[in-house]
Amino acid sequence: MTQEAEESGAGADLERRLEAIFMVADEPISIVSLATALGAPVPAVRQSIERLVADYDGLAPDGTEAGGRAGTRRGFELREVGGGWRIYVRGEFDDVVRDFVLTQNPTKLSQAALETLAVIAYKQPISRGQIASIRAVNVDSVVRTLVGRGLVTEAFTDSETGAIHYETTDVLLSQLGINSIDELPHISPLLDDGSEGFDDIA
Repeated sequence: MTQEAEESGAGADLERRLEAIFMVADEPISIVSLATALGAPVPAVRQSIERLVADYDGLAPDGTEAGGRAGTRRGFELREVGGGWRIYVRGEFDDVVRDFVLTQNPTKLSQAALETLAVIAYKQPISRGQIASIRAVNVDSVVRTLVGRGLVTEAFTDSETGAIHYETTDVLLSQLGINSIDELPHISPLLDDGSEGFDDIA
């Protein structure tokens, strides 16, 4: 096997490993973080990302149209946001995904999802890290579920930390039968004021 063939095979393997990480990533990941996780040189990771972007866009790595399987534009894209990379549904397919989620997957939300949704509704815009601090549990999969249901969406990405902040959508307002998030009931009257004392924590 020639050196060129070996390098090509190594590059393809790196791209597949990058894809595996992107499939479970909830926030954009920097090239340096990806290189560290995969034990690969930063330039090699950057080149692999460029090839994946072109592949998903149906282009050759040099930006020209490619034939065969590589010429198929995918329904998702690899996008750089806030200094990191993450896979997103292409904008033109947002309606398709939203309709599918709302009509084909109408199962009830779990208690954990409802609690997380309440935190976002009252504290928005808020990052996953802040939500996790309030709930004292990992909320990655729950937030992913809420985004998939169209109940919350990405508001913005912090330019310094790369953390995505979330806010509720009009779909939630429709489900709750209200016109604005300001119509949510005030939460303070629902909280225990401690007048009857609190149980000791073991």
